[in-house]
Amino acid sequence: MGLLVFIGTITLCLVVSSAVLQRFEQAPKPDGSLSFLVIGDWGRKGAYNQSEVAFQMGVTGKQLDIDFVISAGDNFYESGLTGIDDPAFDDSFAKIYTAYSLQKQWYSVLGNHDYRGNVEAQLSPVLTNLDKRWLCSRSFIVNAEVAEFFFVDTTPFVDKYFTKPGDHVYDWRGILPRKQYISNLLKDVDLALQQSNAKWKIVVGHHTIRSAGVHGNTEELVKQLLPILEANNIDLFINGHDHCLQHISSLDSAIQFFTSGGGSKAWRGVMNWGKPEEMKFYYDGQGFMSVKVTETEIDIVFYDVFGNVLHKWNTSKQLHSTW
Repeated sequence: MGLLVFIGTITLCLVVSSAVLQRFEQAPKPDGSLSFLVIGDWGRKGAYNQSEVAFQMGVTGKQLDIDFVISAGDNFYESGLTGIDDPAFDDSFAKIYTAYSLQKQWYSVLGNHDYRGNVEAQLSPVLTNLDKRWLCSRSFIVNAEVAEFFFVDTTPFVDKYFTKPGDHVYDWRGILPRKQYISNLLKDVDLALQQSNAKWKIVVGHHTIRSAGVHGNTEELVKQLLPILEANNIDLFINGHDHCLQHISSLDSAIQFFTSGGGSKAWRGVMNWGKPEEMKFYYDGQGFMSVKVTETEIDIVFYDVFGNVLHKWNTSKQLHSTW
């Protein structure tokens, strides 16, 4: 028992002080391309059209021959999982996303609702043993050759979860002392982005940086994370949190901001953005997005709950960099 306690203590220290983000390898298609879906804010045991969105994801996933799925957090409502044996894991995930095309790796980050439950349960390899698709971690990197994905744990950045939690109880194991955790994470992300030689750099987090939805911009991320993303010339920032689908460009940098938070409950009735030239697309309902990446292009498509195409966007780069 003493050895187990000792190992647990070491693990906790590594979470707070590690200077290297965990890396995972994702093989691209034989031609070097990637296709994947992004869904956020989904885990409601099939309710609020979660099952309908899942069905359309299966249809689109087959058409695109996707390689993996990204979950942008708030994986289990209302308050995460109670433990590794919580039936919500099956009822909101395993029994919902049943299409053959969705039996691929799922890369998941934590959302604020996940932090209201047992965070260690979502991070546990026990869940991966139950469903081999499941991979959830706080912050990590996925190297897919043509693109590199940087998943960032955004919930600890948000002040109100600490200062005004209301009736909610958050699981901050592995986060405290918070200031040190955030400082180390920012350094790790900055270093990883600097060292990346990928053609495309894509950052994923639960919380918004730019959003016209009910939550709006997450000012803590605008102040602390965005300057690092801009300095390292990332291409896309993908998030959930606001229960909508949206695409915002930036007049200050080349970063494109995409929200895919329509996995279940939506229709908030809010859309506030003062710069129409930046707002490329906004949809208040349920749906998801697909991304195709090649050496020279990225193609993004948003779909509604019926599989209708709502918005398309494309960008390209030269095959060989000139600098």
